[in-house]
Amino acid sequence: MIYRILLVGKSVRSLIYSCGLPDFRPIFAAMFDVILKKGKEKAVLHRHPWLFSGAIERVKGKPANGDIVRLLNDKGDFMAYGFYNAQSRVALRLLEWDESVEINDSWFRKRVATAVNSRGNILNKANNTCRLIFSEVDYLPGLIVDKYADYLAVQVLSSGIERVMPVIIDELQKLLKPDGIFDKSDASSRAHEGLETLNQVLAGKHPPELVKVIENGVTYGINIAEGQKSGFYCDQRDNRSIVANHSKDKKVLDCFCYTGGFTLNALKNGAASVTSVDSSALAIETLKQNIGLNKLDASKVTTVQSDVNKQLRAFREEGEKFDVVILDPPKYAPSRSALDKASRAYKDLNRLAMYLLEPGGLLATFSCSGAMDIDTFKQVLAWAALDAGKEVQFIYQFCQPEDHPVRASFPEGEYLKGLLCRVY
Repeated sequence: MIYRILLVGKSVRSLIYSCGLPDFRPIFAAMFDVILKKGKEKAVLHRHPWLFSGAIERVKGKPANGDIVRLLNDKGDFMAYGFYNAQSRVALRLLEWDESVEINDSWFRKRVATAVNSRGNILNKANNTCRLIFSEVDYLPGLIVDKYADYLAVQVLSSGIERVMPVIIDELQKLLKPDGIFDKSDASSRAHEGLETLNQVLAGKHPPELVKVIENGVTYGINIAEGQKSGFYCDQRDNRSIVANHSKDKKVLDCFCYTGGFTLNALKNGAASVTSVDSSALAIETLKQNIGLNKLDASKVTTVQSDVNKQLRAFREEGEKFDVVILDPPKYAPSRSALDKASRAYKDLNRLAMYLLEPGGLLATFSCSGAMDIDTFKQVLAWAALDAGKEVQFIYQFCQPEDHPVRASFPEGEYLKGLLCRVY
């Protein structure tokens, strides 16, 4: 028996997962055509996965949000298949450019398996956490899957992926046999796709309050259900290790410390002291627990629950100085339209940090804003240095790790960048 089910609400999704319908197939039999405006073919030909609504001339029929449609050029020639959403500014999220390929269960299962298998070399005794599926970069637009020990956390950010989640969940279970899969689809971007916020168990057991994971040999207690994003930021795995190598015998300030990624690595590498600042009480409490999990010297850590900008100003007034300052703020520029405002925010934040460094001290500063490219970020740092009356050398350029790859046709996937600066 084949079921035709439109997954649009929490109650329906929960029913699908709880019933475990064995013969469920997403059906896209009534394929609709979307006609591209003349002269808008370039991005599609270059296999960029996004098509904005302004590039569409017309739509034949009335596809529902999440339907797979054919994209045709103005002459009627096939260009690609993609997820359609009339409510989103990104009206089409392109999946496949070969007309002869059928987009069905097997297609999605293959994409999931390819992504998961490509991360196999990352997972070992020193690392049992990583990003398994990275949305458009892994040809599954709107799907994030993170592995935390024996649990998976997923974020579903597009209506098309929402439609095929039963197939994806089934394939993840077959490949990985996790203890549980938890839905962390609480991102505000879901609203642009006409989707509600979800936070629920999709398969297996509810994760415990703290799931213990290992990264770079450091143990973390991850609160999947209540933590930020999917519970942890594994995109800084390599960068935490690099900064830790510069922290031995140093006085370190870790800003936006969250649950202690940079703090714990610095302590493990012999930092003389670390001051950790975050506005979240839950993050600070989890950091303290993580210090205990790793049997590190808690007397070397000072935790401060405060707004970072406010605290940096307080440190300056108090005459505090540090050898290493780490800035890992949230996304300031969610889109290019916000870039000017974000640049000013990044400049002010880094200027305040520069005041607190001993001469020759190190500033490890990051941006997770996709709209902020590395050259613009360097310019922002130059402005901050000028305002602070400091000289700055860029001695290392940070990037995202291999489980967050960058697709050649989708440069927007390169969101994390950073600089290690020597400040005089």
